[in-house]
Amino acid sequence: MPNRLAHETSPYLLQHAENPVDWWPWSDEAFEEARRCGVPVLLSVGYSSCHWCHVMAHESFEDKPTADYLNAHFVSVKVDREERPDVDAVYMEAVQAATGQGGWPMTVFLTPEARPFYFGTYFPPRPRSGMPSFRQVLEGVRAAWADRREEVQDVAGRIVQDLAQRTGIALGSGAPQPPGEEDLHAALMGLTREFDSVRGGFGGAPKFPPSMALEFLLRHHARTGSQGALQMVSATCEAMARGGIHDQLGGGFARYSVDATWTVPHFEKMLYDNALLCRVYAHLWRATGAELARRVALDTADFMVRELRTAQGGFASALDADSDDGTGRHVEGAYYVWTPEQLREVLGEADAEFAAGYFGVTEEGTFEQGASVLQLPDGERPVDASRVASVRERLLAARELRARPGRDDKIVAAWNGLAVAALAETGAYFDRPDLVDAATEAAELLVRVHMDQRGRLARTSLNGTAGGHAGVLEDYGDVAEGFLALSAVTGDGAWVDFAGLLLDTVLSRFTDEDGTLFDTADDAEALIRRPQDPTDNATPSGWTAAAGALLSYAAVVGSTRHREAAERALAVVRALGPRAPRFIGWGLAVAEARLDGPREVAVVGPGDDPATRALHRAALLATAPGAVVAVGEPGSGEVPLLQDRPLLEGRPAAYVCRGFTCDAPTADVEALTAKLGS
Repeated sequence: MPNRLAHETSPYLLQHAENPVDWWPWSDEAFEEARRCGVPVLLSVGYSSCHWCHVMAHESFEDKPTADYLNAHFVSVKVDREERPDVDAVYMEAVQAATGQGGWPMTVFLTPEARPFYFGTYFPPRPRSGMPSFRQVLEGVRAAWADRREEVQDVAGRIVQDLAQRTGIALGSGAPQPPGEEDLHAALMGLTREFDSVRGGFGGAPKFPPSMALEFLLRHHARTGSQGALQMVSATCEAMARGGIHDQLGGGFARYSVDATWTVPHFEKMLYDNALLCRVYAHLWRATGAELARRVALDTADFMVRELRTAQGGFASALDADSDDGTGRHVEGAYYVWTPEQLREVLGEADAEFAAGYFGVTEEGTFEQGASVLQLPDGERPVDASRVASVRERLLAARELRARPGRDDKIVAAWNGLAVAALAETGAYFDRPDLVDAATEAAELLVRVHMDQRGRLARTSLNGTAGGHAGVLEDYGDVAEGFLALSAVTGDGAWVDFAGLLLDTVLSRFTDEDGTLFDTADDAEALIRRPQDPTDNATPSGWTAAAGALLSYAAVVGSTRHREAAERALAVVRALGPRAPRFIGWGLAVAEARLDGPREVAVVGPGDDPATRALHRAALLATAPGAVVAVGEPGSGEVPLLQDRPLLEGRPAAYVCRGFTCDAPTADVEALTAKLGS
């Protein structure tokens, strides 16, 4: 019989609905049951495209003797970390504090009061490599609970007390100060020291795409002219684009590379990575005109629309790493890797030999069992472009016949906000109105399904129905960012209004008196502590996402209140940027925009006038850090930035301002470009 998870909407939870484990979703009722039975709680946190989550599920949660033991001695709670990032954050902090590391699946044992006392991640079915088996862990926890319960509860109490003492981000004495020129230069030097000059990126294996650090470097280059900053972006983007982390046939990027050379990825594909990287490559093209950057930006945008778009117009969360390898086995990377023999079967002898050389496919392989991850090891060596296109097309068609990786169709508000921004800008840069249309449809879904009239967001939806979980700070920041980017591209001022509703909620529900930000609203479900983390990881933190959206919104509407809130929030970047620039990259990018103004560009003129469109395009292509753009008819009044901006002698005109202090208007595209490039 299905367990309680059968009534959930999360695809990850539904994957466990047929387990023999008597799972509960996270709920007051689960903890009440633990109190009634006098047993501890097993909290298992993961997500649908997590390889090791699937492994532990197959080995342990689908094993009836293990399930029987769990059902007899524990209340078992399963959480989708993408649906409940607040629960994940609180207990991951405890895991990392206790063990020095973390990851998923996350396995935590709690008292019936939700206090953690024993931690881990993946546990194997049998002891190996110094790890106890999962059954041994269960038996040990049960024995401790039965024989030393008072001691266990004391430990849990001390852990919660320690976590409580960690709460609260100190912004220093006096009025919080945002980063200045010296702080951003120190962050640049920190990234330079960690830069891998041979293989691109920062640090060693595993290597994650440093999207937000790259955005900072692009903005720093635009503001200061630093060639070193631009070189780090160009080298990293080229290395990733040529590596196995980039899908050389279908476009898009895997979540990370297990090695330092970008060769072998962990094959799951996440919406947030692809949205962030699409935008990075589009911005790199904007700065340099590099053909590689243009191709990858468009390939990534097309991947998102083709592979992740849902029937409702939003974008699904992820594609699994695993799929059927053709023999009934679920294997990581099976959909993506190739052997020389498989190339010959599809292409014939001559083209297979060419493809093997072009994509780095060898008899020894770069992955498991002699298979290779496709990459471009020889750089830009001269090749027959038509032959490459033919080979790609035939291999992609053959790959389509393989069993596809599973897709998590859940819509996450924050990640769709990132996708809206990326697709709107990429569509505008490369004259792809279909991408702008896709961004608009996703934004409309967010308003229609996720957002209420008070400016409150639901975190997730599935099949057009919102889930029951409140949005967290990153949802508000990233969705507002997406709406503002979409307004800049389309000229529709309604998106500015929607962003304002969301950001007013940030100020009223997520912001403390001293300007610090929390990840959950003040009326959200109370956990063992209120999560608060300003550091950027795989995505911008809620803190820095909100700071960026507040700064842009303030520039568009002329709001001192929102500007001051952004500057207070940026004080944490001043504290962390020089010491840990890789982990506050979006915060640094926002700080660059603040130092530059950001510049405000108002383009006025009839929408069907080619001169208006030319000025608008020049404004969008400006590299001035975080520049905001509004376009519309003179006197339309939809967006404050457009107010009192007349035509210039009857012609469409552009006004460039900082702090609503404006230069003389211009009707000349080259003059506008020059104004925005200095």
